[in-house]
Order: sequence, then structure tokens, then C-alpha cells
Amino acid sequence: MDATTPPSSSQRAAGSSFYTAMRILPRAQRGAMYEIYNFCRCVDDIADSSGPRPQRLAQLNEWRAQVRALYEGQHGPLVAGLAQPVRDFDLAQEDFLAVIDGMEMDAVADIRAPNLATLDLYCDRVASAVGRLSVRVFGLEREAGKLLAHHLGRALQLTNILRDLDEDAAIGRLYLPREWLDEAGINTSDPIAALRNPGLANVCGRLADRARGHFVEADAIMVRSPRRAVKAPRIMGEVYRSILNGMVARGWEAPRERVRVSRARIGWILLRYAIA
Repeated sequence: MDATTPPSSSQRAAGSSFYTAMRILPRAQRGAMYEIYNFCRCVDDIADSSGPRPQRLAQLNEWRAQVRALYEGQHGPLVAGLAQPVRDFDLAQEDFLAVIDGMEMDAVADIRAPNLATLDLYCDRVASAVGRLSVRVFGLEREAGKLLAHHLGRALQLTNILRDLDEDAAIGRLYLPREWLDEAGINTSDPIAALRNPGLANVCGRLADRARGHFVEADAIMVRSPRRAVKAPRIMGEVYRSILNGMVARGWEAPRERVRVSRARIGWILLRYAIA
């Protein structure tokens, strides 16, 4: 990927579940969220590319440098689209940098069976930091927003990890925690071998339970929050909860057919949460 020419935010978001949730927002909020999404996808593409690791790290460092310069009034080509959202919604530099730090964890080396603390740090950087940016745009009160970002971000990321088990293994990654693998008798960090082990269902079940716990905590926060401020996160949460429930119902034995949310289900979610 060319690190100096990110695609447009609308091109990035179109067709995603993110787009489904964000299109209900007022124009200024919607535009800001598309720019945040574009930033996240661009740095994620660098981390996931097949290019040499030094090149990927250099590209991430360029993003990092331009984010820092943005907060000093310099609008580099990578981050020019973020200038207005940063100004309008008081977005924190540290959250953008945390996202880049999370992508760097993937770029430095393929993550394989991280311990629980490392997995939680990864989830905080690549998901909850995005949530912290997002809740500022949505207009949540600061402390409630931070808590929502913590729990919903982790719920979504753990669901992603379970959904992408096979895709991640194919590129040499395994995000299941080392402690739980060991307890299930899976004493390898080789992704393909780990996914073939009969103890996999135990580990995946535990991770699914943890994701569900975060969904429950996120729900409690959103119930206490102004409805207008949690429309989009409620939609995202319900779509991902449907994916998680579908995977649990499907089971964890290979072949694992990818779980998708039907258009009818998405339509029901939109009707339930998008209408004021």
C-alpha cells in the first residue's frame, strides 16, 4: 500500500457493518466517524500487508509522526481528513497513537498465543482506543464514554478474534491466550496445530463467555446513557452479538463456516435502535 495516499473515508466504510451503524448519524458525526474508520483501516492494512516488516514499521512511524504533527497544527497528507474531526470533537492524540501502537504489535511479529495481559493490551489499543475516539463523536459523557469504549471495544474485538480464527491462522497468527491454551492441553503456539486440537472448543468457549460479559457491561452503560448518543454503538453491539451467538450455536469444530448476519436481522436491529 502507498502510505501517502489513503483511500477516501466513504470508500473504506461502504458495505461494512460499521457503515450500517454510522449512516444513521447526523452529517458532521457521520463524516467524523468515516474519517476515524479510514484511519483505522489504513494502519490496519499496513500491519496486515505482506511487505517487509521494516517497511511496515516505517509506514506506521510515518502515520505516528503525522498524527503528532496534526496536534501541532501541521496537516500532513495522511491525516488531513482528521483535522476537522479532531477540532470539532476534541479527539485525543493518545487514542490515535494507541491504535498505531496496536497495529505495530502485529507488524513487529505475528502474534501467537499471547498471555492474557498482552491480549487485553492488544484489545485496548486496536479496539477500545477506537471506541474512545468514537464516544467523543457520539457525545457521551466522558467517564461513561470511557467505560463504554472499554467494554464494547473488547466485546467486538474478542468476537473478531473468534470469527477470524482460520483466516488469522493462515497468515501465522493465533490470538487465543496462552494460559487458556495450556489449561486445555494445547501446548503449541503453531496456529494450524492449535486449531486442530480437540481442546480448542474449551478455549473458544471461554473467550466467547468473556466477550458476552463485556457485552453485558456495555449494555448496562448504554441503558443509563442518552438514547441519541448510543444509537450507533447499540447497532454495532447487536450486530456483533448476533455473530457471537451464531458462532456459539455453530460450534468450534472444523470446518468452521463463517457466520454472517442476515439482511433481515440487520434491518430489525436498525428499526429497533435507529428510530429516536
